[in-house]
Amino acid sequence: MATVLHITAHPHDHQTSYSMAVGKAFIDAYREANPQDEVIPIDLYRVQVPHIDADVFSGWGKLRSGQEFSTLTSDESAKVNAINGFTEQFIAADKYVFVTPMWNFSFPPVMKAYLDALCIAGKTFKYTESGPVGLLNGKKALHIQARGGVYSEGPAAPMESGHRYIGIIMGFFGIPDLQGLFVEGHNQFPDKAAQIKADAIKRAEELARTF
Repeated sequence: MATVLHITAHPHDHQTSYSMAVGKAFIDAYREANPQDEVIPIDLYRVQVPHIDADVFSGWGKLRSGQEFSTLTSDESAKVNAINGFTEQFIAADKYVFVTPMWNFSFPPVMKAYLDALCIAGKTFKYTESGPVGLLNGKKALHIQARGGVYSEGPAAPMESGHRYIGIIMGFFGIPDLQGLFVEGHNQFPDKAAQIKADAIKRAEELARTF
């Protein structure tokens, strides 16, 4: 049995969001094809992911200096505990499905906060004499992303940074092959929007059977 994290970063649901609709189609098809697997939803607009702020740095500093967890302030302990929880959950999973829109050439800021919380030395990666090495080898990741314009090719392609960033972080963790499923052009070509969405849902359902 595999554990799949279904990580969404969109304030809207599948009824109004193209990325969420395609993500739901993928997860529904995945569950049908893999009924023994556990799918855990993480809605980043509903959970509180701490930013790496002064409280987090202070809490980590106290723990690294050998102080007991009980010496942390309430804010420090709450944020450090939350980050530990997200990190351990991520480490324990086998597959990851990220679902985001493309906002301002990237993704919503809640996704950046989540990825920041996972970059913990000794857990998702480690430092060596030859540089950092990922510790999550053998896991799989997929990014479902809706783009109002076309960014997979043409002059706008270099402007897309959200999928590339998630790919960099996954590679940093030891997951080098981030798959991408893109819904694009529905704003640029509104007369084709319904077909673009339908085609993406079909691709999602097909991919779910082999992911």
